[in-house]
Amino acid sequence: MSAEIAGFVHNYLPGERDGSGVTLLLLHGTGGNEDDLIPLGQQLLPDAAILSPRGKVSEHGAPRFFRRLAEGVFDHEDLVFRTHELADFVSQAADQYGFDSAKLVAVGYSNGANIAASLMLLHPNLLRAAVLFRAMVPFEPEEMPDLSGVPVFLAAGRRDTMIPPDNTERLAGILRQAGANLDLRWKNTGHPLTYEELEEARGWLTRTVQ
Repeated sequence: MSAEIAGFVHNYLPGERDGSGVTLLLLHGTGGNEDDLIPLGQQLLPDAAILSPRGKVSEHGAPRFFRRLAEGVFDHEDLVFRTHELADFVSQAADQYGFDSAKLVAVGYSNGANIAASLMLLHPNLLRAAVLFRAMVPFEPEEMPDLSGVPVFLAAGRRDTMIPPDNTERLAGILRQAGANLDLRWKNTGHPLTYEELEEARGWLTRTVQ
């Protein structure tokens, strides 16, 4: 059942008492909502708690986490504002639900992966790790954040018509330059996710949070 904190409609599902203590921050793609990625999160790390907000921006009725000016062209001012807003929501949610904010792992798809990447660049101490499915460069940071040792799983499709491969490589370069422990996985596929990628992400996440 959805609740609301800081204007974010969201779901929170507590994790297993004897589990990893990890909370997955699930961030949906354009047109998704707070329910969409819950089955994926439960598949990736079954014992984890889940915090799944709905994006507050509407694009012709489709929820998003920030505005864009055109396909692949982001409204930078809005992106920065919404990223800080999301970080504040996470902080308030941790207080309300009592989860360990030091064990927060973002799992984002498309638009959700983009704002997860933005969270890492603007709030480098917020996330313990991140799984980014079909992410783009959110912006070019003027000052490189310190993401030393932060594990990041980045899954990209070579036939993705929405994200040019060089954009993915640029994002990978930014994350590596910031010190992140990046695992970049290419598949000969498009924008939709594949079962193989989900299985790889599940194995990676299980190893990472142990």
